Amino acid sequence: MEIRDTSIAGVKFIVPKKFFDDRGEFSEIYKRSALLEGGIDLDFIQDNRSLSTRRYTVRGLHYQVPPFAQAKLVSVQAGRIWDVAVDLRLSSPSFGRSFGAELTAKGGEQLLIPAGFAHGFCTLEPDSVVTYKVDNRYAPSHERGLHWLCEELDIEWPCSSGDAFLAPKDAALPAVIDREQCFP
Repeated sequence: MEIRDTSIAGVKFIVPKKFFDDRGEFSEIYKRSALLEGGIDLDFIQDNRSLSTRRYTVRGLHYQVPPFAQAKLVSVQAGRIWDVAVDLRLSSPSFGRSFGAELTAKGGEQLLIPAGFAHGFCTLEPDSVVTYKVDNRYAPSHERGLHWLCEELDIEWPCSSGDAFLAPKDAALPAVIDREQCFP
């Protein structure tokens, strides 16, 4: 398993090693000891799955505030997505910056998003299946979000607002960062 640092401290890009033979391929997609060796010590408690039937489905940007903040390990089981992490740690030199990466079922790439970040993605193919491990439970009373086109974030998305398909809940998210809803 290859674990790479990204341009934002704490966000990791992970590529599982693949083994090929005449039957196909095999890879270890989650190996706690490999993550520990890479400096990732999280106790994941739940796996989540989403199916997006349309290309350019945008989900997010979501996060939870303490004490229910969540780290996420995101991967794609079918299709492709553009995955985005936004640093909402007020004390971070990268506060308000984002990191985006394409994750594919074929490549098996994963993105580790620590607590203190908003997360969202845009599907690049129909019928994209995204799974993610989380290290804290879902707490609706602590759920927060930002509009995917928040101008303060300057995220380069692979689709325009006219092409995007969003849930009404995500379309209504605030378009400005509320620093009182951020992390220390």
